[in-house]
Amino acid sequence: MAALIEAINVKRKAVFEHENVPYYCMEADISSPTARGGQTLVRLKMRNLLTNAVFEKTFKAGDKFKEPDLELVPATFLYADGDGFHFLDQQNFETLTLTEAMTGDATDFLIENLEIQVHKYNGNPIALQLPIFVELDVAETEPGIKGDTSSGSVTKMAKLETGLQIRVPLFIKEGEKVKVSTENRDFAGRA
Repeated sequence: MAALIEAINVKRKAVFEHENVPYYCMEADISSPTARGGQTLVRLKMRNLLTNAVFEKTFKAGDKFKEPDLELVPATFLYADGDGFHFLDQQNFETLTLTEAMTGDATDFLIENLEIQVHKYNGNPIALQLPIFVELDVAETEPGIKGDTSSGSVTKMAKLETGLQIRVPLFIKEGEKVKVSTENRDFAGRA
């Protein structure tokens, strides 16, 4: 049987199962009672790992949650088609298919052979986790003009091979590889 976690012990970034659904804790706030005999309450801001819906809910400190059957599996992106996004599980070499809803805006970073982590719940893929940085080719960008700092910034727009548009320094040219942060979608350097 899976271990039980009390609501008061659920911390930020923890995962737990409530009503047979896995959740990720984004924030946890404990409020102690002011009157004698009052109950300690735990307010959790949580994300449903199946639907990505975010909401807040208050629990009693003693409420118990199961530990979800979640695992992270290394995988490689293969291709996308009408059925979804296909990945090769690096542990058992099965093809895993995730829908667009499961991948979310991670599709802006998916290139062939990209190594990622797939979240599996009860053995089924539900979401993916990107690496911190991804290297992408610059597909289109304006040529940088020397001394063009009148706007106050020394960056220009660049369209990457996946269609993602980011700001890059003036010296970046078409065809170059750039390192992009998957967390904030910013230029992180040349690759």
